[in-house]
Amino acid sequence: MDKKHSNNNKSIVMISVIVNLIILTLIVAFIASIFIFNKSEIKNAVVSYLEIDNKQQKEFNNPSIEEVSTETRIVDIVENASPAVISIVITKDVPIIENYFENFGLFDSPFDMFNRRFGIRIPRQRQNGTEEKEIGGGSGFFVTSDGLIVTNRHVVNDSEAEYTVLTNDGEKFEAEVLAKDSVLDIAVLKVKGNGFKYLDFGDSDSLKPGQSVIAIGNALAEFRNSVSVGVVSGLSRSIVAGSGMGQSELLEGVIQTDAAINPGNSGGPLLDLNGNVIGVNVAVAKGSENIGFALPSNAVSSIVESVKENGEIVRPYMGIRYVQITDSLKKKNNLPVEYGALVLRGNTPDELAVIPGSPADKAGIVENDIILEVDGKKLEKGTSLASIIRQKKVGQEITLKIYQKGDEKEIKIKLEKAPENF
Repeated sequence: MDKKHSNNNKSIVMISVIVNLIILTLIVAFIASIFIFNKSEIKNAVVSYLEIDNKQQKEFNNPSIEEVSTETRIVDIVENASPAVISIVITKDVPIIENYFENFGLFDSPFDMFNRRFGIRIPRQRQNGTEEKEIGGGSGFFVTSDGLIVTNRHVVNDSEAEYTVLTNDGEKFEAEVLAKDSVLDIAVLKVKGNGFKYLDFGDSDSLKPGQSVIAIGNALAEFRNSVSVGVVSGLSRSIVAGSGMGQSELLEGVIQTDAAINPGNSGGPLLDLNGNVIGVNVAVAKGSENIGFALPSNAVSSIVESVKENGEIVRPYMGIRYVQITDSLKKKNNLPVEYGALVLRGNTPDELAVIPGSPADKAGIVENDIILEVDGKKLEKGTSLASIIRQKKVGQEITLKIYQKGDEKEIKIKLEKAPENF
């Protein structure tokens, strides 16, 4: 009995040891698995970090696909557009001026030798014939394959000068000035020939600030087809552009850009990233850091179409002179409204506020009237009367809301063809 009991105790002890060993083995295995799993996670995390770091390094060393494609696109646009962009050389017969000295003697003619040596010599100038000389330059671009060119009016405004067109490959053509717009600073030229590469107009009304643009032109009238890239930095600006020779004009609704525009770029195209002309470079703000201006393509394209159809610029007009109302103008003159176009005479007695016999005169508009709306569109900041009328057609009837002698009323005007010098 005691021997049997002893054997049973030994069996129980053995079973207990085996169970404990199994439990211990399971615990060790569990701990080991956790360690192995965590080690794998750490390894994966390190590998992942290294992969991210390598990726960032590659991105730093290599521009993104989008950046590369944008750069390639700009290069392609410039390459395609450059054959259509031309330089304009302005030449003119100018006097040859020579310097000489006029002698004033101390004595009469018997003492000429003495006078020449000791007399008074006064420096003078005189003309000795004329010579053809290059006096300036600008830019332009073909808008048809048969040689129609757009540039600025101020580039070709000298009726006594001659204009030569230089293409990007160095060919020369004598240019004829077909038309000059007296309101918008645009002129249309023509050269003889066919098969010219030309540019298409885009929609300037769809432009947004920040949109990328490319300017091409004859910078400083010396560096042909110079390229600069920037963005649209403002829309519907109104500026007073001066020629530097005492001449100035008001330009409304122009595009502001930070693409570098220099003297000589005048008349060159401002392109979007589709390669379409969305503006014509016209002016730069002096003393600024890359603030240039371009005439919107929608206004320019209508002038080109008019020249194509009529051989001249046919545009509608009302026949008034006016000034856009501003806050300061309202306060100084105690005006009843803070927007609109105030009908006002010019600086000289012959610059009447309303042209006799004009559509405005026939409709009963008089000096000091305020035009508030055109076809329901308010003439507020960024929306000028000229920019609206420019989009209309000759013979079209428009409705004006005006403020006249204390009352608001609507009148209808039928637009007519603008006289040549208005």
